[in-house]
Amino acid sequence: MIGMLMFLAALVFLLVGVPVAFAFGAVAILFALLFPWDVGLQVFELLPFRIYGIMQNFTLMAVPLFIFMGLVLEKSKMAEDLLESMGKLFGPVRGGLAISTVVVGAILAASTGIVGASVVMMGLITLPIMLKHRYDPALASGTIAASGTLGQIIPPSVVLIVLGDVMYISVGDLFKAAVVPGLLLVTLYILYILILSWIRPDAAPAMERSELPYSKIVIQALKAILPPLLLIVAVLGSIFAGLASPTESAAVGVVGALILTIAKGSISWSTLRYASLETVKLSAMIFMILIGATAFSLVFNAFDGGEFVHAFFTEDIGGRWTFILVSMAVIFILGFFVDFIEIAFIVVPILVPIAASFGIDPVWFAVLIAMNLQASFLTPPFGFALFYLKGAAGDKVKTGSIYRGVIPFILLQIAALAIIMIWPKIIYWGG
Repeated sequence: MIGMLMFLAALVFLLVGVPVAFAFGAVAILFALLFPWDVGLQVFELLPFRIYGIMQNFTLMAVPLFIFMGLVLEKSKMAEDLLESMGKLFGPVRGGLAISTVVVGAILAASTGIVGASVVMMGLITLPIMLKHRYDPALASGTIAASGTLGQIIPPSVVLIVLGDVMYISVGDLFKAAVVPGLLLVTLYILYILILSWIRPDAAPAMERSELPYSKIVIQALKAILPPLLLIVAVLGSIFAGLASPTESAAVGVVGALILTIAKGSISWSTLRYASLETVKLSAMIFMILIGATAFSLVFNAFDGGEFVHAFFTEDIGGRWTFILVSMAVIFILGFFVDFIEIAFIVVPILVPIAASFGIDPVWFAVLIAMNLQASFLTPPFGFALFYLKGAAGDKVKTGSIYRGVIPFILLQIAALAIIMIWPKIIYWGG
């Protein structure tokens, strides 16, 4: 029960504004001091060895590489070209601008994978165009926020890399398993937009056709899609074909992103400096959280917290599906208040041995968790995509419109999660 109190104390620290890494580390130290007869500070003697293990982790090296790749592409103006050409391609269709946003979000997810960059870029470029063409502000903002978060489930995704490491499963297998769920989510988003625009034509009116011949618009769209598509094939193709590990393919992605940026003529010293500094900041944040989570787990396990949770699920609940449903519900609720990184590093390691005791496929369970964690970017009040979009939109849309807009997409994510739970074999499209 002391372990459960640790979780509550960490949540209180987070709600009062203590940085994540320091919140979990501080709670670990506090509880070790409060119960010296049970734990004491000697429990942290193992911490240097754990940190050294993190430093030597080859899989986690892919995290800064993929972040750098995404930041370089963010500055290459590739997203602007994609949004402009896709808007012209789908614009004449009712709901076409929203559909083009989803398609571009999926392409950006598979080539950059950075939620903040995707949401901000689409918020700055697409949102004014949608509002100009009399789109419903809630639909426009919800589409942008949801499309920007596709990078959490469509590989290469930092979430999948972290889950693969935490759950001791192949990141390559996880990437392959996440492809169909990601495409399923894209399909559900597009179907929702088409149905809504059919029911409410005023919510997503069609644009006027461009004066350019449609064949020329298609060629422009293909030219915009081809560079990121080649990068996607180079990165994911090398993993799926067994030619490279995720870390090696991340290095390939960095080289590919630099080549694309040079080819577009948008390479500069300021671009490289920006990408390098932001990569260091984001990577440092992730690894500091990992160190804080490691300290937390040491004290939590010293209080037999893991055994308590294991006994609760295996003896008190005692059902495989009950465990899955309860764990998904817990992760979803935590997503309202806690970032995906903390959930991945703190909660998931507790669930892994319980899932193994029930004989649950770890890859399938990891995909379910990844789909669930994606929703944490959209769920108010602390969904990061909502903050990114509001910051980019300024006074163009009200916060209430953004919150209303994301609700249907959260429900679609829950529907996609249910489909994967009912038909688990769809993740094994590659055999």
